[in-house]
Amino acid sequence: MIDLTLIGIGTGNPDHLTLQAIKAMNVADLILIPLKGGDKSDLAGLRQAICDTHLNNPDTKVLGFDLPIRDTANADYHQGVDDWHDAIADVWLREIMAATGVSGRVALLIWGDPSLYDSTLRIADRLGRKVALTTRVIPGITAIQALCAAHAIPLNDIGAPVLITTGRQLRSGWPKGVETIVVMLDGNCTFQTLPPDGIAIWWGACVGMEAEVLRAGPLATMAQDIIAARADLRARHGWVMDIYLLRRTAA
Repeated sequence: MIDLTLIGIGTGNPDHLTLQAIKAMNVADLILIPLKGGDKSDLAGLRQAICDTHLNNPDTKVLGFDLPIRDTANADYHQGVDDWHDAIADVWLREIMAATGVSGRVALLIWGDPSLYDSTLRIADRLGRKVALTTRVIPGITAIQALCAAHAIPLNDIGAPVLITTGRQLRSGWPKGVETIVVMLDGNCTFQTLPPDGIAIWWGACVGMEAEVLRAGPLATMAQDIIAARADLRARHGWVMDIYLLRRTAA
């Protein structure tokens, strides 16, 4: 039986790990670290830094593996993602079998929290169809929590709902029935497609990290500044993780 533990690590800051997460790392036989290519080598480096900071069990093996690349040319987005997840599950299985065999304690370090816009649980489900598996989740600080903390703002207005969505969904316009939305996975700064009047934005990139960049204010005056700041980060690091909160304001 493989005991798989998915450990939320926040935005990559070693200080974001809970005591529960640190304990889980130190009882693992194997920690798998995905390698996403040269332009995103920093991401594997951040996971390794977390291991260097918190891992004190000499018997825990830390192993990097090449992450399969999603076919972005596939016109069927959902089918492309499904195929990609199948490929990742196959790689997990190969690496786990080589390192521990059919019995062992395996951990993966997951950005933010495994429950929020992360596919690791779906991939774990695929792995469970191939080998006897139990899955446990250690919750982590989400990008939403980190963003609100960085700006010192509440997530919601009093008694009001919040919608968490993606840049892909925001293309259809402002969702009905809510005054506050949080947008994740937006590589195209989709906020610039909205009529900006009466909207405030709180944006953050690399939130909680040394490279953190924050912007906040009326969308009408902040949009171009945010676009430029995001492009600069991507040019310097080869990648950028960002998130933003939009809220309708009183006229």
